[in-house]
Amino acid sequence: MQTAHTPIPGTTLFDGEQAQKGYALNKMCFSFNSADNRHAFKANEEAYMRHYGLNAQQADAIRTRHVLGLIAAGGNVYYLAKFAGILGLDVQDLGAAQTGMSKEEFKAKLRAAANS
Repeated sequence: MQTAHTPIPGTTLFDGEQAQKGYALNKMCFSFNSADNRHAFKANEEAYMRHYGLNAQQADAIRTRHVLGLIAAGGNVYYLAKFAGILGLDVQDLGAAQTGMSKEEFKAKLRAAANS
């Protein structure tokens, strides 16, 4: 049974369709829980992406470090956080990229929401 979703401008809803679309990407990002896999990725990103069967959209978004492109390609932010860790980024960096804000602006928005 499929339900209708009200679109949120600029937001990619992570649903079953996106989960299927992003399976290879998310599986690859999950592999980064292992230090050996992080090193293997850094040593040869192209071979690592081929090993996991990333499609052209996913591979291009990895190459360009385009967070919104990764999400559009089926990436789940919790798995993408593993990739971001390789780049020295954290979940707040990802949130800022998703919203088009600087990290400091994003953190201020979170603090304001917590205090309201």
